[in-house]
Amino acid sequence: MQVAERFEVYLGRHELANGYHELTDVHEQRARFERDNTQRIARGDNAISLDENLLAALDAGLPECAGVALGIERLLMCLRDTDDIRDVLAFAFADA
Repeated sequence: MQVAERFEVYLGRHELANGYHELTDVHEQRARFERDNTQRIARGDNAISLDENLLAALDAGLPECAGVALGIERLLMCLRDTDDIRDVLAFAFADA
């Protein structure tokens, strides 16, 4: 039986957080990065640099771990009762 080792937290229609079991296999992570770049190139986008710092940490022996990422901007969207993330960003992403 396959199990997805992740969860999502919603408040109404807004996704606030993702929980996950971290991938710690350096070879699998590198393969995923490379597969992502292959897909990017196939659709005409530029390849992005592999995160060699993360890969080095995995290779050094990152212990089994998990985490939860809370989207503060998503929480602000709920508080402002808006569906448009641009309403809660400090500056436009395109301007960054």
